[in-house]
Amino acid sequence: MGLSQRLRVAVVISGRGSNLTALHTAADAQGYEIVGVVSNQAHAAGLLYARSQALPQTVVDHQSYATRTLFDEALARALDRYEPDIIALAGFLRVLGTAFVHRYAGRLINIHPSLLPAFPGLNTHARALQAGATEHGATVHFVTDALDGGPIIEQARLRVYPNETPEQLAARVLVLEHALYPQVLGRLARGQIAIPL
Repeated sequence: MGLSQRLRVAVVISGRGSNLTALHTAADAQGYEIVGVVSNQAHAAGLLYARSQALPQTVVDHQSYATRTLFDEALARALDRYEPDIIALAGFLRVLGTAFVHRYAGRLINIHPSLLPAFPGLNTHARALQAGATEHGATVHFVTDALDGGPIIEQARLRVYPNETPEQLAARVLVLEHALYPQVLGRLARGQIAIPL
């Protein structure tokens, strides 16, 4: 498959970029390419990785916009410049508005550190432990208006250990994320995942 035929993926981050690194490392083997990285944080560590790999990058600082709508519009302009087939949210810590989500319906995916529909939102590992969950993991899903409520694409699971701390559980789930997200993008690149209407 020639480079021009590869699935074009834009990655949106807020922080360290560990999933970005995993996605980029696996891109050739999985048949997609990272065409751009966008962050809402100018000092996100993930931008350092993007720079080191000569990946195009853009900062759209949410604090520079008076409303979420204005931020979403600026984010969309930045993403559209990369002409992505898929937009992969990877540790992006902002809630996106309805108009943005609808604009990219079927092209916007996210990875979440729980077995959705269990534990949407933040602090998933501590909440799973508090609830006495015996199983935990990560989910890749299409993004819709519902917070962490879009159609599930694929999940990876692990057993929760007795007396495990949230930090220990988070570290183990992150390993799952780094394997799962590139795998899902590879399946999208090969046309093996149906896009919801």
